[in-house]
Amino acid sequence: MAPSSELDQTLGELNKESFVNLLTKLIGESKYLQNNPPELIPEEDRVVNHLLEILSPLSTTTGGGPLIINHATYYPKRGNLIVEYPGTEPGKVVSFVGCHMDVVTANPSDWDFDPFSLSIDGDKLRGRGTTDCLGHVALVAALMKKLGEAKPKLKSTVVAVFIANEENSAITGIGVDALGKDGLLDKLKGGPLFWIDTADKQPCIGTGGVIPWKLQGVGKLFHSGLAHKAVNAMEMTMEALKEIQLRFYKDFPPHPEEKRYGFATPSTMKPTQWVYPGGGINQIPGECTISGDVRLTPFYDVNDCMKMLQEYVDDINSNIEKLDTRGPVSKYVLPDENIRGRLTITFDEANNGVACDLDSRGFHVLCKATEEVVGHVKPYSITGSLPLIRDLKDDGFDVQTAGYGLMATYHAKNEYCLLSDMCQGYRVFASVIAQLED
Repeated sequence: MAPSSELDQTLGELNKESFVNLLTKLIGESKYLQNNPPELIPEEDRVVNHLLEILSPLSTTTGGGPLIINHATYYPKRGNLIVEYPGTEPGKVVSFVGCHMDVVTANPSDWDFDPFSLSIDGDKLRGRGTTDCLGHVALVAALMKKLGEAKPKLKSTVVAVFIANEENSAITGIGVDALGKDGLLDKLKGGPLFWIDTADKQPCIGTGGVIPWKLQGVGKLFHSGLAHKAVNAMEMTMEALKEIQLRFYKDFPPHPEEKRYGFATPSTMKPTQWVYPGGGINQIPGECTISGDVRLTPFYDVNDCMKMLQEYVDDINSNIEKLDTRGPVSKYVLPDENIRGRLTITFDEANNGVACDLDSRGFHVLCKATEEVVGHVKPYSITGSLPLIRDLKDDGFDVQTAGYGLMATYHAKNEYCLLSDMCQGYRVFASVIAQLED
């Protein structure tokens, strides 16, 4: 087998010209990769076709090389691509997964440059998907291309999985969930799985769970000049939310493990949207809905949290007359009319967060590679959500996460990445593969 130093030399540096050429093609497709159904359905095969253009000549399909390619499709025009460089030791594997071929939406009128074509400003590579995640698609494709060309003799099989449908879960059975169900990822349990879809060149070792919630309050609409005859749904729902939040922070306080994992924030519950049916300025509203989310560190379970939130609401409903009011005639019960204000909480799809295994070989080689290439290593955690990797971890994969875009431009207008960061990412990948050969 090739010694690690020799393998590093074989894989060398990222071919910048080839990388930028591929990324130019991918960003040029990004208008058709926006994922916001039902209006915008991405066509990830537009990306797959560009990847096949550079990788197929090095594949067993054409006889031109060692790469084994599987274009796995579960929905028209929305394929996934699995690319494998075979090693010599059965069961020994390292994989780079999570590079997704869809993007979030972009409104060109909000940007300072065209989001749907690659532009270059010094070290900046600009366009929708450069950081999340077409830059990583091009980067991992460059790695597999180099392996196919150089043909180093490795113990480990190296697998890249380019996935569809990461940015929106409204439609399922298309991306990594379908690949897992079909057993196409099972062999990746033989070694560390690096999910390449974060940012800032450091290992991301923890992510948050998310619970989208809606709190609806129903009172009694009435004229604002006769406030004593109304149940103000706005006041009631605001006071109820305050009470719910106080209870939440008591029951889900900062967890001791959050410090070890470097979470930027503890678990949080907050409102983000407000809706009411409308009416005149002189009408006290009889209904309103506050929506928001819970971000839960992975040391708590979203199902336990949802159960507690429901219990809070049930208790407040049973004791609605004890809820704080606002002013001398503010009330939530009208006994003469047999009217009681009431609250309802509902939840959209919830997902648990992930705490990566800090004792795994995958974590240690990623840290060492990062320190060698970037110059320092400082793993971090955020309560952003990556629900797909929790499923993989629960299924027994050694999931570690990293990325080489910029957190500051993630899902943002005027998105860009740095070519120098992508070059370092390539070297980190090469170091990880080399270390796992020892």
